Amino acid sequence: MSEADFSLDPEGVLPDDYEQATLVGRVWRPGDIPGPSVVTIRGGEVRDISHLAPTVSELLNMADPVSALRAHEGERIGSFEDVLENSHADALNPALPYFLAPVDLQALKAAGVTFVRSTLERVIEEHTKGDPAGAEAAREKIEREIGGDLAKVKPGSDEAERLKQMLIERGLWSQYLEVGIGPYAEVFSKSQPMSAVGIGAEVGLHPDSTWNNPEPETVMIANAAGRTVAVALGNDVNLRDFEGRSALLLGRAKDNNASCAIGPFLRLFDEHFGIEDVRACEVSMTVEGTDGFLMEGSSSMAEISRDPLDLVGQTIGRNHQYPDGLALFTGTMFAPTKDRGEPGMGFTHHPGDIVTIASPRLGALVNRVTTSDKAAPWTFGTGALMRNLAARGLI
Repeated sequence: MSEADFSLDPEGVLPDDYEQATLVGRVWRPGDIPGPSVVTIRGGEVRDISHLAPTVSELLNMADPVSALRAHEGERIGSFEDVLENSHADALNPALPYFLAPVDLQALKAAGVTFVRSTLERVIEEHTKGDPAGAEAAREKIEREIGGDLAKVKPGSDEAERLKQMLIERGLWSQYLEVGIGPYAEVFSKSQPMSAVGIGAEVGLHPDSTWNNPEPETVMIANAAGRTVAVALGNDVNLRDFEGRSALLLGRAKDNNASCAIGPFLRLFDEHFGIEDVRACEVSMTVEGTDGFLMEGSSSMAEISRDPLDLVGQTIGRNHQYPDGLALFTGTMFAPTKDRGEPGMGFTHHPGDIVTIASPRLGALVNRVTTSDKAAPWTFGTGALMRNLAARGLI
C-alpha cells in the first residue's frame, strides 16, 4: 500500500451505536486565540462544551458528568466528518479545527503483563536480552514449560505462589512473572499529561529501536475519587529490544515523543454502556505497511488476568492520589510474532505503517508510524494550557 491509503472513515471511527453513546473529545480550535476545547459528538455535529468544563479532567470530576453534558447545548464547531477529515496528519490545515487526544490533565499510566500471552512474550524478551533472533526457540521452551500452567492461575492466589516456587526451582522465574501472577500488578507512568496523540496523528518509535510493536489496549479513565467513569482505545507503543535488554530501560522504551495514542473519543459510562461492556470488549488491530505487509489480530478483555477495576484500584487510592484523574492502559494480550522479513525474526514496525485499533462500541483509533524524532514535537503542555484557557476567559 502507499501512504495515500492512510484514510479516516467517519463510519468506522465512530462506535457502531454512536447515536446513543455519550462521547467526549478534544478539538484544537483556530481563531484569535487558538487552543483546545472540550467537545461532544451529538447528531453528527461536534459541539464545544468548554463553558461547561474547560478541561476533560474537570468534566469527569463532576458528580454526574453525563447529566451535566446532556443538559448543556454547547457551541457548534462543525460537522463530525469535516473535523475528522482535517485531523489527518497529511492533510491537517491549522486554520481549521481538528481532533486531539481526548484527555488533558490526567496522568498517563499503564499496566503491563495483564494477559498470559503478553506475559510470556515479556519473559521471552528477557531471556533473549532483546534479540529477536532467539525469540522463537525461547518461545517454544517457555510455552512448553509454563504456558499451560500460567493460563489457569489467578494472580496473588495460593496457587500462584506454589507455581512461583516451582518455577524458581526449575530456573524459569522472571521479574515479569512476579507482576504477571503475583499480588501486585505492574503499573508505570506511560507518559506525561498532555503528551498523548489522537486520531489521525503519527505515533513515534525511538529511532534506535529495531524490534518494536503496537499494543492495542482499552484505556480506563478514572476521576480524582478513583471512580472509573469512561473508557477509550489506546496504543501503548512498545520497544521490545530496549525493554528486553533491561527492565531499567522501561522509561526509555515507553516514554518517547508521540509514543502514546488515545482515542478516538472517551465513551462515558451511562445507562447504555458500563464496566460489564468493557469486560466483554473485543479489540482488533490491523497493521498495513507500505511494503504490502498486512497483519491482523484481536484481543479479548474476557481473557485479562486482572479485572480492569482492580488495576484502577491498584493505581489510585489511599496510597496514591491523582487530583486530575488518570488514564490507565490496561495491557494487551496481542504480542505480534508474524515474520516480516527473515524467518524467525518476528514482527517489527516499518515507518509508514498504518495501525488501526478498533472495537465495535468504542470506534477506531487510526495512526501512522514514524520515529519519535520525526513526529510532530510536543510543545503544548500543562502550563501552556492554563495560560491559553485564561486568555480565552475559560478559567
